[in-house]
Amino acid sequence: MHRRSISLIVCLAGFLVAGLSGCVVKAQADGNQTDNRPMIVYVGTYTTPNKSKGIYTMRFDPASGSLTKPEVAAEVKSPSFLTIHPNHRFLYAIGEMDQFQGKKAGAVSAFSIDAASGKLALINQQDSGGPGPAYVGLDQSGKVALVANYGGGSVACLPIKADGSLAPASAFIQHHGSSVNPQRQKEPHAHSINPTPDNHFAIAADLGLDKLLIYKLDTAQGSLEPNDPPFATVPPGGGPRHFAFHPNGKWMYVVNEMGCSVTAFNYDGAKGSLTEFQTLSALPPGQNNSPKFSGAEIQVHPLGKFVYASMRGHNSLATFTVDEGSGKLTLTGNTPCGGKTPRNFRLDPSGRWLLCANQDSDNVVVFRVDQASGALTPAGVEAGVGSPVCVKFLGF
Repeated sequence: MHRRSISLIVCLAGFLVAGLSGCVVKAQADGNQTDNRPMIVYVGTYTTPNKSKGIYTMRFDPASGSLTKPEVAAEVKSPSFLTIHPNHRFLYAIGEMDQFQGKKAGAVSAFSIDAASGKLALINQQDSGGPGPAYVGLDQSGKVALVANYGGGSVACLPIKADGSLAPASAFIQHHGSSVNPQRQKEPHAHSINPTPDNHFAIAADLGLDKLLIYKLDTAQGSLEPNDPPFATVPPGGGPRHFAFHPNGKWMYVVNEMGCSVTAFNYDGAKGSLTEFQTLSALPPGQNNSPKFSGAEIQVHPLGKFVYASMRGHNSLATFTVDEGSGKLTLTGNTPCGGKTPRNFRLDPSGRWLLCANQDSDNVVVFRVDQASGALTPAGVEAGVGSPVCVKFLGF
């Protein structure tokens, strides 16, 4: 587990001293254990309407699937999406708001991580470049933060200094255009941005445009430049939201918010291009889409055998199997999420557990992952957190 830092060893000591008395519920161990060291988990939330105070921390025990009682790690306004630096010493959060320090923009906050307690200390903040930021990601080296402003329909690149602090944006790109849905797509809505596995490009999913915009990424200069080809598309009215790469780096999967579907692409690292090869529903057979339903998050299992997507309104987690030769998906089931409005979810490093943040039922629910079929089973574990919308493991 080369991506785990020494900080997790420190957190183990604190966890063992504290014991398991703070666990909400305990699940039976899976048996297929690869690494059972307790891990720090962070949860981003909406702080309005006064359900939470900011970022929360818990400890997750992969031997039992148990969670400790959530504690406030940092008080900050609506940190709805989080990301952790590759060195595991810093955490970054967007502040989902329309006004920050007198500007029409949201916030991006940098925090230092106390590996023993999981608590966060604010280093500094910068504006996101546009209103309503919805996502922050880091390049593979941790040199720049990439921000998607949903409300403003723009993306920005902020350099990260050696002390973990954020510099002002070194690149800003305003998206333009619209798509077929006049209510949701009359203007751009950048919903996420992440680097490609080779770190040569950054891809931004824009719900309002039905496009995945592709940028050349220069981390030394902190620059974003349109690629050639400059974008790929999903089916009209799909509304791309988040995406995840397969471990082989060749396939990319996009969850379409409005279409409640998943679109699969081949990725050509030499050209920085995406070529669609499949779009399929993430709802059960016979279940028609509805304006009350919307896709939210997508993740690929560490072994590359399964893909998962969360469906809000339908309140389920869709499970797909991956054809190892073609990358094509087959929907194998929809598991109730254990609450209402499943937003972000996260697989633990071993792929044996999945933690789902249910925004409108104020809970984080743990599921056991069957390593043969990918099927999800409730582990009988949940933690109460107000308006949870993002889950991150420290060191993963």
